[in-house]
Amino acid sequence: MVRIARDARANAYAPYSNYSVGACVRTDDGRLYAGCNVENASFGMTICAERTAVVKAVSEGARRFTAIAVAAEGAMPYPCGACRQVLSEFADGGMIVWITDGDAIERTELGALLPYNFIINHQ
Repeated sequence: MVRIARDARANAYAPYSNYSVGACVRTDDGRLYAGCNVENASFGMTICAERTAVVKAVSEGARRFTAIAVAAEGAMPYPCGACRQVLSEFADGGMIVWITDGDAIERTELGALLPYNFIINHQ
């Protein structure tokens, strides 16, 4: 997953921050989906690599994720608050989060990054 996330960085569109990020999400049935960040001059329209990967997976029918890897260079790319909330929507029972800055690799869990998510009970 980390290798796929690193490879996805090559497709990033980051002309404003020059901070390319790649991500790879794993579904509960083992499928992998990659994504990259896509910036916009209107910064609020920027989409992070994590959300790109999630949107690709959901558009293919996935609804539950067990892990995500996020890769950048120069600084550890911990998911932003919006990404943490989006991930929590699909992380039934927890999610492993792998982070790499090109050298080091860290492992954590989504619950440690977002202990109090906003979830409405789905019926």
